[in-house]
Amino acid sequence: MEKPQIFIANDHGGYTLKTNLVSYLLEKGYEVQNFGCDSEEIVRYPFYAAKVARAVLETENSKGILLCSTGIGMSIMANKFKGIRAALCYSSYQARMTAAHNNSNILCLGGRCIGSFEAMDMVNLWLETPYEGGRHDISLGLIAEAEVIQFSKDWWEF
Repeated sequence: MEKPQIFIANDHGGYTLKTNLVSYLLEKGYEVQNFGCDSEEIVRYPFYAAKVARAVLETENSKGILLCSTGIGMSIMANKFKGIRAALCYSSYQARMTAAHNNSNILCLGGRCIGSFEAMDMVNLWLETPYEGGRHDISLGLIAEAEVIQFSKDWWEF
């Protein structure tokens, strides 16, 4: 299986972790495109999350990684895009499970919440774990339906 192209972005809180992850991914043979800031000077994460979300949606065989201080803001912004399944993870188990069960296409990490080695393990598991499909397709279908009708009142009346 061909390795996906990786789009990565960060704000000031994810800068240090991003630099470590980019090196790690390049060493593993991934093509990496950096849309993040290149310092710890304060910037606004929504712009960076939007760049990665759009790139993932427009590029076949791609995934995104977003980093801010906690990963929370990036995940909120990324999930505003139809077709994005951004998962905020704090453990290797969560990273593996979101790949296997949610077919997530963006991984969000907290640059001030997890260490580099844990983040590398999480990224590796997320990228290497195949989506299981099957019963999980039902839930992903419901998410896709919700995106189409934008959580209208009728959708919630079941």
